[in-house]
Amino acid sequence: MINFQKKKKNKIKSKKEQELNENQVPQKSELSRTKEIIADEKAFRKGILSVRDLISPASLKVNSTFLRLGQQYVRSVFIISYPRYISVGWFAPIINLNETFDVSMFFYPVKSAVILKQLKKRVGNLEAQIISDAEKGAARDPIRETALRDIEALRDALTQGTEKFFQFALYITLYTDNEEELERLSDQVEDIFGSRLVYSRRVLYQAEQGFNSTLPLGNDELYITFNMNSSPVASSFPFISSELTSDRGILYGINRHNNSLILFDRFNLQNANSVVFASSGAGKSYAIKLEVLRSLMLGTDVIIIDPEYEYKHLSDAVGGTYVNISLSSENKINPFDLPRAIGGDAKPKDIIRSAVITLKGLVRLMIGELDYDEDSVVDRALLETYAKKDITADSDLSDIEPPIMSDFQQVLEGMEGGSELALRLKKYTEGTFSGLINHPTNLEMDNQMVTFSVRDLEDELRPIAIYTIVNYIWNIVRAETKKRILVIDEAWWMMQREDSAKFIFALVKRCRKYYLGVTTITQDVNDFLSSPYGKAIVTNSSLQLLLKQSPAAIDLVQKTFLLTEGEKYLLLESGLGEGIFFAGNKHVAIKVVASYSEDQLITSDPRQLLEIEEAKKEFEEEQLEGEDNK
Repeated sequence: MINFQKKKKNKIKSKKEQELNENQVPQKSELSRTKEIIADEKAFRKGILSVRDLISPASLKVNSTFLRLGQQYVRSVFIISYPRYISVGWFAPIINLNETFDVSMFFYPVKSAVILKQLKKRVGNLEAQIISDAEKGAARDPIRETALRDIEALRDALTQGTEKFFQFALYITLYTDNEEELERLSDQVEDIFGSRLVYSRRVLYQAEQGFNSTLPLGNDELYITFNMNSSPVASSFPFISSELTSDRGILYGINRHNNSLILFDRFNLQNANSVVFASSGAGKSYAIKLEVLRSLMLGTDVIIIDPEYEYKHLSDAVGGTYVNISLSSENKINPFDLPRAIGGDAKPKDIIRSAVITLKGLVRLMIGELDYDEDSVVDRALLETYAKKDITADSDLSDIEPPIMSDFQQVLEGMEGGSELALRLKKYTEGTFSGLINHPTNLEMDNQMVTFSVRDLEDELRPIAIYTIVNYIWNIVRAETKKRILVIDEAWWMMQREDSAKFIFALVKRCRKYYLGVTTITQDVNDFLSSPYGKAIVTNSSLQLLLKQSPAAIDLVQKTFLLTEGEKYLLLESGLGEGIFFAGNKHVAIKVVASYSEDQLITSDPRQLLEIEEAKKEFEEEQLEGEDNK
């Protein structure tokens, strides 16, 4: 019986072992397949290029005070101590360094209850020491008294919730191409910190940890902190503007971010063109007159188109020429004038062709749009008008007598299809408007500052007059290369018609070759920027000044100049003479500032101008009385 049970048990055991072995066979084969898949995947991954492979350096060597990261030398610097008082923007000189470096800041909040408990103990110790010194008759300790006042002020701020407490860590990692440059840059950074009583140290046997702490990973592997409350921590933030200061140029204003001077020479930029946008009364004419006055002191010639008699006082003060263009004025400009000479290989044929194209734009402003037949007639008539005065491709342009508008009208009358055009032109040659552009030019631009006034012209004639004036100035500019600035105030007049807008755009594009900088000023931003030529003028202007804007125009300005929301509200809330100044790719918040003497010359305030006139009269009367007494 016993043997039978043993045999039965052995049979059961052998069956279980057989089943177990049968189950293990597929498990072993599945494990081997998994290993094969992993091996294949590893082999596949070795042939794939990842982002980490692209950005990682070829090598990394760790030294005691710096790293060798590929071909670059890397060193980290950390701050260990700050002065009792630190001003806003103290970090600006480091941020504005023209070097390669990374900055990392770590903020570790500390509960106010913990700090207040420690400050309470510290106050008790200081008060006990001060009382003990007083009882002993010892001299008072100003350091302890100052520390006590600071701690009491901090306790009040923490209790009221106006301040928070942090442990603050600041690290800077410098990158150079060689070890000598690394030493020089390290000394420079430490000197800048030291000049502000901020003490720093270079890493020692922690070069790798310092480098890791400034990577965009958020890991603080140095953990070298300094106890600070909110105000000094905020003063360390690097969100400040770059300085717009050069070695030469004129003062445009004050940088509102860091109170530095905005000094710039517009002729050192890609082009010398400038645009100014502002609402009425924001100070745009004041800012430009200040630039004009300071440019004159540096020997730059200035030409101004003044639509509202704003530059008369400045022109008289500097001895400039003020030309009044109106129907009854003695000053006349002939739109058929040609430049006497142009540098380079320009031929008379090309000059005449350019003049004809310009005059066709003027004709469209005068008599309206032309169809294809009329455009062809006007083109042939203009060429024949010049030929009538013996001005052809073979002429010597230095000795010519250009035709006038009446000659053009006569030619049109004698041409097939030109009689109707001549009839529409008669009001400018024989009618009401005949006193504007139907006379030979009798002006001389031999002054450093020349201003053309169109205030006394009707609104209908202003675009025509400004077009003619700009064309005349362009001929003068091409005839002699000099350092000049052309100011076109209320330029939106020219943007209303395509021909005049196209002409101004062509002038802005070509003026750099003739050492000319064009400044376009407008308060009607929507009219100016709604024209495709207006946007192109902005693109071709290296200097841009935005002063206070109206809510109706701010969205278009923001879109055109790619402003942030903060900059948008800055322009909405700016005061007189405040705004944003663009120079190339940089821009800063600006405040236009003038001295007292400059302010007396450039002011546009009617009340201030009346006071100046009254002071002049009183002075003249005193002089006359003195002469009578003699």
